[in-house]
Amino acid sequence: MKYSANSVWENKDGYDVVVVGAGHAGCEAALATARLGLKTIVFTVSVGSIALMPCNPNIGGTSKGHLVREIDALGGEMGKVIDRSFIQSKMLNRSKGPAVHSLRAQADKALYSKNMRMVLENQDNLDIKQMEVTEILTENGKVTGVMTYSGAKYACKAVILCTGTYLKARCIYGEIESYTGPDGLQAANYLTDSLKSLGIKMYRFKTGTPPRVDKRSLDFSKMEEQKGDDRVVPFSFATNPEDVQIDQVSCWLTYTNEKTHQIIKDNLDRSPLFSGAIEGTGPRYCPSIEDKVVKFADKNRHQLFVEPEGLETNEMYLAGMSSSLPEDVQYAFYRTIPGFENVKLVKNAYAIEYDCIDARQLKASLEFKEIEGLFSGGQFNGSSGYEEAAAQGLVAGINAARKLLGKDPVVLDRSQGYIGVLIDDLVTKESREPYRMMTSRAEYRLLLRQDNADQRLSLIGHEIGLISNERIEKLNCKLKYVSEEIKRLENTHIGNTSEVQALLQEHGSTLLTSGASLADLIRRPELSYEILEPLDKERKKFPLELSEEIIEQINIDIKYAGYLARQQKQVEQFKKLEKKLIPFDINYDKVKSLRIEAVQKLKEHRPESIGQASRISGVSPADISMLLVYLTAGGNDAETKE
Repeated sequence: MKYSANSVWENKDGYDVVVVGAGHAGCEAALATARLGLKTIVFTVSVGSIALMPCNPNIGGTSKGHLVREIDALGGEMGKVIDRSFIQSKMLNRSKGPAVHSLRAQADKALYSKNMRMVLENQDNLDIKQMEVTEILTENGKVTGVMTYSGAKYACKAVILCTGTYLKARCIYGEIESYTGPDGLQAANYLTDSLKSLGIKMYRFKTGTPPRVDKRSLDFSKMEEQKGDDRVVPFSFATNPEDVQIDQVSCWLTYTNEKTHQIIKDNLDRSPLFSGAIEGTGPRYCPSIEDKVVKFADKNRHQLFVEPEGLETNEMYLAGMSSSLPEDVQYAFYRTIPGFENVKLVKNAYAIEYDCIDARQLKASLEFKEIEGLFSGGQFNGSSGYEEAAAQGLVAGINAARKLLGKDPVVLDRSQGYIGVLIDDLVTKESREPYRMMTSRAEYRLLLRQDNADQRLSLIGHEIGLISNERIEKLNCKLKYVSEEIKRLENTHIGNTSEVQALLQEHGSTLLTSGASLADLIRRPELSYEILEPLDKERKKFPLELSEEIIEQINIDIKYAGYLARQQKQVEQFKKLEKKLIPFDINYDKVKSLRIEAVQKLKEHRPESIGQASRISGVSPADISMLLVYLTAGGNDAETKE
């Protein structure tokens, strides 16, 4: 049978879920739906770009490490893959409190992509297809399938959009424009028009990436060596800590200088960022070097981290030095940096523009409010970062599966995880720039630590069906040891013996005038469970694979007990507002004394709860009070429907 070049044909393989894109969001989404028993196909413009790291070659970092730990606790894959693919690991912010401790791992980016691809290729219920999706098919506001560039029609019950930075992508440096996706890969040029025809509001965003340089052209003697931690902490709660104790590679630190900045200033007229050639809005918290030089004119230097891209390549990544200046200018200013006098650029730095959506069109489940069965995750939702993308992809995948299985969506609120904060911010707040997760965005960050992500979310992951019984048994074992040990420490008292006083004096701690419990001593900032071991004659041994986690929890739970209890009370008040649901078809015009601006904002956002409504810009506490009164009085019955 012959087919014409532009003929349309229907694929008969029969899929429940189509995932568009196989970046970090698409991988998590596809794995989630497939593991929950739904026949899934994931489309990608290139199978070589599965879990690609087109920018920084690392996973985690401040607040992002929290997201990876939460992804793992819910049953996602990112933490497991980076544990098998890292070449250096650090726990950031150790000098600060546990709320901001964040794990960060330097990846062998080729190995990371290879390992994730192997997971996808060997997952039951999951097929991979290299093909561009050009159209979303719907009937009566409900997804029915997708159309591909080759003219194939794939029927399905749900679609998850994880297109990353590929939609109508344009890469720019100087006067050079290339209509490609990241790393020179094919852009997706047709899907935007289909989405707009469905009434979806689109934005044009921009991000940038530094150059890759040849390691052999650098002089590391002029830089500061940055080593990994002596003892590596794994990302995944399922990883045996002993398996990640490897020989690590070093990163390096150097700085720009006034000569660097002057060359950049002299060539700003050639920067598409300042000439108007770049239309998209870039990330505020990850500016290009030319943006830094202009906005922070008082600074005479900026940090530049030099990071290896992998063990089997000489490419090095320059963290903190993205640019869209012309190639000749890039060579000129990079060669003013200590250690870079003879640098050779393997890949030029560039900016990339792409289409994404206004995420306020989504429910908290990441399903479009107006298109049933259409879900969305990742940078397509207006966020930035691999970790933010993976978190959204996992949630979108879980909820697409649950919808098809006839179950309620899983929605994490702001008190349950950084994932809850991330998604709530995206779907309730207008974002005119790529959204980046930060610890300061989490109101309850002392409770939402990266170390206790398993305690907060593993039971949810187990109920969903992505966390095994064995992992829950391991978690229960850890919690049992922690609880019993804290109780013992509270009830173990020691006196002011010479041995006790000597240890306290050694660590600069106030000497005892009377007896104290071991827990009382652990509460002192300068002391810890480990330090007090010589005084603790009845201390028991913990299981080796859990020992470090147990000790960490003991220290935190004892030292911060008062603060944790206080924040828990705040959460209880927050929960009351989150549990007060708002009917989707409520008529806000009938709510008395509601300000006109509030009516407009509430109609536009369609919040799902009073708590969500309270976080919408333009809705005041007084408006919330009026809305509460209205709902409490029964103002949500059938006659209020628009």
